Amino acid sequence: MKTALSVGAALLSPMLLVSNAYAMHISEGILPWNWAAVWFGVAAPFVAFGLYRLRKLSSVDLSFKPLVGLLAAVVFIISCMPIPVPTAGTCSHPCGTGISGILVGPAISVLITAVALLIQALFLAHGGLSTWGADIVSMGVMGSLAGFLTFRALRSMKVSMGVSGFMAGLFADWATYLATSAELASGIRGDSPFLPLFGKILIAFVPTQLPLGVLEGAMTAGMVVLLYRKRPDLLVKMRVLKPEEVTL
Repeated sequence: MKTALSVGAALLSPMLLVSNAYAMHISEGILPWNWAAVWFGVAAPFVAFGLYRLRKLSSVDLSFKPLVGLLAAVVFIISCMPIPVPTAGTCSHPCGTGISGILVGPAISVLITAVALLIQALFLAHGGLSTWGADIVSMGVMGSLAGFLTFRALRSMKVSMGVSGFMAGLFADWATYLATSAELASGIRGDSPFLPLFGKILIAFVPTQLPLGVLEGAMTAGMVVLLYRKRPDLLVKMRVLKPEEVTL
């Protein structure tokens, strides 16, 4: 865990869950223990693989850890933009896992998210320890994979950096929102049907999360394009671009 903490940054902004209010940061005590244990089991191998990838890549390139730390600081800033959700009585926010998934890959992006969530749960009362696994799955796993896979798929079809980055940020944000809604509906539904509750949670977030997804797409596109224009060598180093894709 010492290696993970050296990433030194954070992801995600506050989430508040009270009575019928829902958000993308699941608070302490919201999920039953059996569901909390399930999400811990799902998250654990992803976090372990992230640690393995960080150790492997940093042993080959000593500058890799500072790059990860710098990216984590950027992700922290992106995530600290809470937007009120009038239909749910809580807040929503951009995620930042689109850009981290693109630049350092989904495995290390999951690790960044896990460390950030732990720090926030311990010191900022954002999220909870019992719901740490669920938050890692929704924000780290789903968000990072959605951003990474979307970007790579579009780039393989020769789509521009800007459009690819925009769609990656958009889908990373929305994937997190969908995953969290599913986690909440599964855990708190009791004897009620899953789909109606899932639909209510989705609808509650629509007023803020749809435009926030667009905002996050624009931010992700802006950062990717900026790096492409100013420091394409970093994108090549992080295997986002092939050397032949760099235009001089």
